[in-house]
Amino acid sequence: MRRKTAAKAPVEESIVNKELFEALAALDRERGISQEYMLEKLEIALLSAYRKEYHGNENAVVKIDPLKQEAKIFKVYTVVETVLNEESEMTLEEARKHSAAYQIGDTVELEIKTRTFGRSAAQAAKQVIVQGIREAERGMIIREYEDKKEEIVSAVVVRVDPTTGNATLEIGKNEMVLFRHEQIPNESLQVGDRIKVFVTEIKKESKKDGSIRSSVVLSRVHPGMVRRLFELEVPELKDGTVEIVSIAREPGSRTKISVRSNDENVDPIGACIGQKGARKNLVTDELCGEKIDIIPYSEEKEQYVSAALAPAAVDEVIKLPDSDRSYRAIVADDQLSLAIGKEGQNARLAAKLTGLKIDIKSRKLLEGSVE
Repeated sequence: MRRKTAAKAPVEESIVNKELFEALAALDRERGISQEYMLEKLEIALLSAYRKEYHGNENAVVKIDPLKQEAKIFKVYTVVETVLNEESEMTLEEARKHSAAYQIGDTVELEIKTRTFGRSAAQAAKQVIVQGIREAERGMIIREYEDKKEEIVSAVVVRVDPTTGNATLEIGKNEMVLFRHEQIPNESLQVGDRIKVFVTEIKKESKKDGSIRSSVVLSRVHPGMVRRLFELEVPELKDGTVEIVSIAREPGSRTKISVRSNDENVDPIGACIGQKGARKNLVTDELCGEKIDIIPYSEEKEQYVSAALAPAAVDEVIKLPDSDRSYRAIVADDQLSLAIGKEGQNARLAAKLTGLKIDIKSRKLLEGSVE
């Protein structure tokens, strides 16, 4: 005799009803989540609820008819001569109680009424559907921001975690996290602040279940942030008349950028600074007062190194014989500390900007060593 499953306390209504299909249609209209995608998730949800109700048994199929707005679960049995597994097999005699046409080896599908599912099964189904919506929305965000990679977007701070310092930003209709290490060191973001952030990359990570989790990485410390901010303020950069060649940045403290003009009638430094420093000041304000040195790019490495060490005045730059990328900058004694900068910052940024190794010596010290 076949074992019967004990009856469960019924929920108030079926897991699947007309309202559910209407909700899926609304998701398609209002959020752009396709009904086809959500019907796939509905099938998974119903199977999840079935497994929850029947202790992990797998012998079930789901049939969904969106036109009739109905979804049904069928428990599947194989018709056999001798039943070895009552959960997945039935005798020919039992099968013919449903249809005289059944033969050995056929499968019998018996509908399971979702109304009889317990609350835990219904909750399992709901969780799968909600997770499906979240995954779809995340996927839409990822696709949207793939086109905005290495661009600047405007955001509003909606939350700041007091423990981690991570800030939740509202960007359009989406919420994203700006991690503390991607914030400018000396800035203190507050709820309601309007800021600009740089879309660094779309990061993809493999999860334990083999799936791929994607996330949008935002930053206010990336050098590309400075480039895009200047492009927003300087039309000559946008149209290609002036070009940023290189950027070296220590966020919150100082940035050096080298520029050149593709039009001999346009001064690249003047274009970036703007009238009375207006353009440069707008960028500085967005970066919490970060100092910005704008220097002219030169194909002549000696000139480039000399300019990169601004605001120090450099007397002479000579190429060192030990390497094609090693240069010595000679400065007056009173310019040495300025050329090196506090904790070596000016020299460090100049080397990063030019991509060269720079040895800074005072003329007095150098002449003394020669003697």
